[in-house]
Amino acid sequence: MTDRQPSFMCSLFAGAFAGPCVDIALYPLDTIKTRLQSPHGFLKAGGFRGVYAGLGAGALGSAPGSMFFFTTYEGTKKLMGARGETANGHVVAASAGEVMACLVRVPTENVKQKMQVGAYPSMTKCVRGIMAEAGAMGFFTGYLTTVAREIPFSAIQFPLYEASKKAWGDWQGRPVNALQASLCGSVCGGFSAAVTTPLDVTKTRLMLGKDKDGVPYKGMLSTMGRIYTSEGAGALFSGIVPRVFWISIGGAVFLGAYEQAKTVLIDVV
Repeated sequence: MTDRQPSFMCSLFAGAFAGPCVDIALYPLDTIKTRLQSPHGFLKAGGFRGVYAGLGAGALGSAPGSMFFFTTYEGTKKLMGARGETANGHVVAASAGEVMACLVRVPTENVKQKMQVGAYPSMTKCVRGIMAEAGAMGFFTGYLTTVAREIPFSAIQFPLYEASKKAWGDWQGRPVNALQASLCGSVCGGFSAAVTTPLDVTKTRLMLGKDKDGVPYKGMLSTMGRIYTSEGAGALFSGIVPRVFWISIGGAVFLGAYEQAKTVLIDVV
């Protein structure tokens, strides 16, 4: 694997390749996690039935979301110069990448998660339902909460990921290959997923809209407090096992695929 910095087009195409590799292959785990986090409970939210519900919406936002993230991530590191390769630089670059990626990710997440718990039978009806209930801004419900989840996640994952790649490369005397990078991504992603699960649960509840009694969720801190008060601290870690499993595998596939695509494309674009 080369140490050269990828161009904008290289990051664009590599990101477009990496995102769908994970989101489509591991979609059932994402559905199970969402249903475990539902205020109605796992079985009422669908259990193990129809675990590919909402796949079309998820797939629709996968490539562009990944493209937004990696072009911003790599571009921010370049703008920062030498500071972009420090731990703080990785935090800033990853945070900027998440802010941009969520512009695509949040609207598709709103549609996808409502379909995962059976609120709507089709993507078309879901889109119409969101528009009728909340207008265009309804697609961005939970945006700030999602960013508040993704920034800590990436602030933990990417500095650890970059540091582990460097340490492994220094130890063996050459840059890590795609397989080694994927192993680093798996470990760092799983750890980051576990730590940020309460934020993920809060984001899911906000996107689903209401609790089991039909009372709307409003605001990140309010929602987190309601979950803790009415359901206990354990509810904030609902779905932690499939989330960690999904992101551990996903981190390996996502970052491994990105690094491999980057290696292939860096001399082409």
